[in-house]
Amino acid sequence: MGGKHGKYVYVARRDGWYVKVRVLKSRAEDDPSRYIVVGPKVREPPYTFTVVSEDDLPDEVVGKLYSI
Repeated sequence: MGGKHGKYVYVARRDGWYVKVRVLKSRAEDDPSRYIVVGPKVREPPYTFTVVSEDDLPDEVVGKLYSI
């Protein structure tokens, strides 16, 4: 199955890992509660998922990416 509906994306961290994040479409783009870090941490994301950079996310979410 995969990320064809855009509910989940993988975020590319600076250390080369990718983390799965849930995106709530009903929230504002700059709202930190829009992004829920789900995990897991992987080296290669599935090809069906959208990959975004951690620079595109609010600072509060970036801190949670490195807790996994």
